[in-house]
Amino acid sequence: MSDHVDNVLAQWAAERPDLDVSPMAVLGRLSRASRRLDSELAQTFATHNLDAAGFDVLATLRRAGAPYALSPKDLAAGAMVTSAAVAQRLNKLEARGLVERSRNDDDGRSTRVTLTETGRQLVDAALPDHVATEHRLLEPLTGVERQTLAKLLAKLGG
Repeated sequence: MSDHVDNVLAQWAAERPDLDVSPMAVLGRLSRASRRLDSELAQTFATHNLDAAGFDVLATLRRAGAPYALSPKDLAAGAMVTSAAVAQRLNKLEARGLVERSRNDDDGRSTRVTLTETGRQLVDAALPDHVATEHRLLEPLTGVERQTLAKLLAKLGG
């Protein structure tokens, strides 16, 4: 069974047989899979009035454990969003009452971001749906295939 990437590879083989375009087989499929997975996950987050970046910030605070608080720097390091995006994301989450920022008692020059009770309840409600979506998306793979893929992607820095 061929897919879009196979067609692209065949076209390049015909037009530029002098080039080894085999990386496109992997990277093209990773890119297409990433877009599809992101779209499916976005739908799940939307049912909880969240987006991926907002969920990730809330989840990072939640998995940090009680008192569910981190510095913005630590939050950026633990979240899958850039440090520049953290400030924007925190503004939106704070406006919704999901996080609050306060002066860090340990270092008066820095800020501490804390997950509110409302934020904790929201991330706790969204997490099971998120994980169920991830399980559904990975259904075509066996457990061994999932482990192998995870190891291979880790080698690529994923």
